[in-house]
Amino acid sequence: MRRLSIQRAAAAVLLLTAALSGTGPQAAAAGVPEAPRPASAGIVEGMRRDLGLTREQAEQRLLAERTAVTVERQARRHAGSAYGGSWFDPAKGRLVVALTDRAKVRGVRALGADTRIVRHDAALLDRVKSRLDALRAPAGVAGWHVDPRVNRVAVTVVRTDRNDPAVRAFVARARTTGPVTVTETERAPITYAAGTVGGDPYYTGNVRCSIGFSVHGGFVTAGHCGRAGAAVRGWDGSAMGTFQGSSFPGDDYAYVSVHSGWWTVPVVLGWGTVPDRLVRGSAEAPVGASVCRSGSTTRWHCGTVLAKNETVNYSQGAVHQMTKTSVCAEGGDSGGSFISGDQAQGVTSGGWGNCSSGGETWFQPVNEILARYGLRLHTA
Repeated sequence: MRRLSIQRAAAAVLLLTAALSGTGPQAAAAGVPEAPRPASAGIVEGMRRDLGLTREQAEQRLLAERTAVTVERQARRHAGSAYGGSWFDPAKGRLVVALTDRAKVRGVRALGADTRIVRHDAALLDRVKSRLDALRAPAGVAGWHVDPRVNRVAVTVVRTDRNDPAVRAFVARARTTGPVTVTETERAPITYAAGTVGGDPYYTGNVRCSIGFSVHGGFVTAGHCGRAGAAVRGWDGSAMGTFQGSSFPGDDYAYVSVHSGWWTVPVVLGWGTVPDRLVRGSAEAPVGASVCRSGSTTRWHCGTVLAKNETVNYSQGAVHQMTKTSVCAEGGDSGGSFISGDQAQGVTSGGWGNCSSGGETWFQPVNEILARYGLRLHTA
């Protein structure tokens, strides 16, 4: 268990540093105001490489996104039934909130958000999406999600299949359910499991996947990586644990309990590309926010959140409530960590493209997994 020992030691050093600097949980317990934590070098480096930002720009954006998370919760409560969705605007460094009632504009702006008046509220758009979830989609339909920026449900079709009769029929039926727009993508999404080819993380049979986030007693990962009861081997081939619960398709999440001798630590690995990252919570980042991914094949890559609550139409069946990102991934990255700042976001499910030419990747939100299995995220 050499690698896990290194992880545990690294986590202990980082935690001790946080405590001594007065920014850790000990300081909060003592009543000392908690100062903003410096941005992780790994997060900043990934944003510099993948988003084309300078170090200063990356740090400023992370600070603005942290503020947007709080503003989004407050704005949703204030707007009530007039809430039409929200997203982060990187150019302005502010959250934008869609509203159906002009009377709510002043209050939302006072919270620190920009506003946009729209026709449809979020509840109506969610109902339209739910109607689409009840339909069976052909392979040429990649997925669908509520897009607050256009105030419609966006149905994504594979460009080469857009004139396929089954695709056209699905789109026509979708339009009858409510406000729908159609977008195109290069390829259909696939899951990112891989055959055993060596490398880290964990193995189930001849499948290699990546650890998502540590929870007390084990870790969470993608459901398509293994079924309940399946044995898991660690990076070194030794017995590691067992799948206690798994769901795919419909969902794409799983919980693996680990044996004694395998430690769980609140760390996302940088795989030697960037420093490891401590996990401090699971506050959900808004659409438009930056997000980074760690996986056993392509290691560390960053991008932005493109959409939430998207239904992804894999060949194995549809998976609901996914988050779409501009981050790349490849085979073996499945189950790996998506993190924004120091907040866990979800586990890698699948996508299209690769990390040479680019692509898009979806993740299963971590808070849904924790709630489903009654788990507690291991945080620093």
